[in-house]
Amino acid sequence: MKKEKPMGLLLNGSVRSAGVTFYLKQGQMIVRSSKTVAKRSNTRGQFVQRQRMRHTTALWQQMKGCHPMFDGGKSTYARFATLANRLPVVFVPCKGPLEGASFLMPDMPVSDGSLTPIKQQLGSVDGIAALLTNLTPDDIQRYEKLLLYTAEQRLEGHTPRVRFQRVREVAMDEFTEVDGHLALTGEEFADTMRGWALVRVRPSSTPGAERCSTQGLVTQCRLYEQYTTEEALQQAAKSYGGLTERL
Repeated sequence: MKKEKPMGLLLNGSVRSAGVTFYLKQGQMIVRSSKTVAKRSNTRGQFVQRQRMRHTTALWQQMKGCHPMFDGGKSTYARFATLANRLPVVFVPCKGPLEGASFLMPDMPVSDGSLTPIKQQLGSVDGIAALLTNLTPDDIQRYEKLLLYTAEQRLEGHTPRVRFQRVREVAMDEFTEVDGHLALTGEEFADTMRGWALVRVRPSSTPGAERCSTQGLVTQCRLYEQYTTEEALQQAAKSYGGLTERL
């Protein structure tokens, strides 16, 4: 007896389309919704962590074009994220001009490596704004170079964003010696919407590779602080549907 072939679509297992699952059970086609009606959990702790990672990602998008140096970790980004996740958490709504915001803040990491870090702070020398360091002329080793990272907090439309203006090598004759220590002077260091980090770099034993010091930005910018408050947290959480009560 000839077996007739079934006509139409043969379903083996399940097929999901437009939120519906089709599958065969005992020769019959069963159709059911594949969408869950459960609300996504958004406890305070989960929301804080999601906002932290949102900002870390936003910062990296601005920094990665400057070829930052971060040793260790699974990747350059992974090491940056580990350090950046220690920064204060900023809370912004899920929609609107603040959705893609990034904020300049003190200690924002720009490098991570094995060389001795440079202690640096903003101050003045003879009434001129300056970036003060703990370096002495004798600290600078042969083949060592110093790179200056400069970042700026901008308001683009209604969206605050950090932009890295440039990374440049600083020549020794640009420094001023103050009480035996090196300083960079200039009115730019009085700008409260900018931040700087001086990074020391040396060739590595691996051909073509370099070692660097671990450094974070020094800045007087405080725009970010208004987005770290409890009020900012609650307003941002409300835009995501509110916080989930922990049972």
